[in-house]
Amino acid sequence: MKDNTLDVFQNAPVPNAVLSNVIPSIISMIMVLLYNLADTFFIGQTKNAYMVAAVSVATPAFLIFMAVGMLFGIGGTSLISRMLGEGKNDKAKHTSAFCFWSGLAIGVVAMILIWIFVKPVCRLIGASDDTIGYASEYLAIVAAGIPFLIISNMFSNIIRAEGNPKKAMFGMIIGNLLNIVLDPVMILVLGWNVAGAAIATVAGNVFATVFYVIHLLSKNSMLSIKPKDYMVRNKIAQGVLAIGIPASLNSILMSVSNIIINNMMMKHGDMAVAGLGVAMKVNMIVVMLLIGLGTGVQPLLGYCFGARNKKRYMSVLRFSLLLALSLSLVMTVICYCGAGPLVTAFLDNKDAFGYGMSFARIYIYSGPILGILFVLINAIQSTGAAIPSLILSVSRQGLLFIPILITANIVFNTPETLAMAQPITDYLATALAAVLFIITYRKYFKNF
Repeated sequence: MKDNTLDVFQNAPVPNAVLSNVIPSIISMIMVLLYNLADTFFIGQTKNAYMVAAVSVATPAFLIFMAVGMLFGIGGTSLISRMLGEGKNDKAKHTSAFCFWSGLAIGVVAMILIWIFVKPVCRLIGASDDTIGYASEYLAIVAAGIPFLIISNMFSNIIRAEGNPKKAMFGMIIGNLLNIVLDPVMILVLGWNVAGAAIATVAGNVFATVFYVIHLLSKNSMLSIKPKDYMVRNKIAQGVLAIGIPASLNSILMSVSNIIINNMMMKHGDMAVAGLGVAMKVNMIVVMLLIGLGTGVQPLLGYCFGARNKKRYMSVLRFSLLLALSLSLVMTVICYCGAGPLVTAFLDNKDAFGYGMSFARIYIYSGPILGILFVLINAIQSTGAAIPSLILSVSRQGLLFIPILITANIVFNTPETLAMAQPITDYLATALAAVLFIITYRKYFKNF
């Protein structure tokens, strides 16, 4: 089994090794992107901008649930790829079982809490009197799928660590494609509106989870989710959380920052909130592709690090950075020039469209450097460097973004300057990531 799944990590030419891992990861992210866009697109076809705003408002809560999956997914991937590189296959099994059962328990608790406090949560994340009904309806249904959302997001990463990027990709495709197919049926044909969008989302995550569980219980997987393999000791929990917490913190802080900007933007009206939500969706076209590139290369980097193969590690990193820069530039041009048609697909309200168009072009200013940022983030995580990962995670969407956002609100207090806070943050975060990677490289590779 090892020969079949890990041979690419060990022996394939660097461009082939990178592309064979990155392409399935990017395809997975494209499916995630389409699934995220589908809800907003088909809700937009109802011609009710308040529904669009409600789904946009609910997004930060959704990101928090995904952050739990990322905690175990990124943390588990980092540890498992290093353990396989060191030949510690049993510890890799214990790690995957730890991630599965811990994530499932957290998901069940979160589901219950959201059902109990759904309306206060919606108020907290920026729902107005006009959107609270739609937002709480959407979130209450989505809550039923939280355990499945966590597990599907978790194993879409972890399965790549065992050298199965295509299997990880297929799971994402199955879940997201089902969601995309169900959206128009439930939202438009059956007339279930935001409830239909939520049901489609839950169904997609359930099917993806079932796909991954079947694979993990088969003889084709080197990993395990059997209860008997669950283990916290032997530095398994510590190893997962050391990288997983910083990775999830970035997503949680992204959610917090979205809540803050939604509340600030609400002062300019619900149409500004709707426009911002659509602009974020348009920007996701670039972001998700580049996240796919970064997460796709992380297991390969982690394996090289675990195998103490410094030369191959650096060759993989150089090729990945060049690929990231090229893809970033191409996608920036496409999304900037195509902002008008993309925003029109979601909004036909004149005021909301004006905001959406302006915000979409402001957000895409980050495009040229995002690929470099995500590759460097994953390169740091691949070494198990907890402190640099933590610093970068709390800085990008927290220590950097939130002060910049608050300053823009106080000094200028315009919708456009609030949107500009994100590109400014991304350039500063990329510079910080470069510095932290140099520090990590000098510390962790000095004895190789």
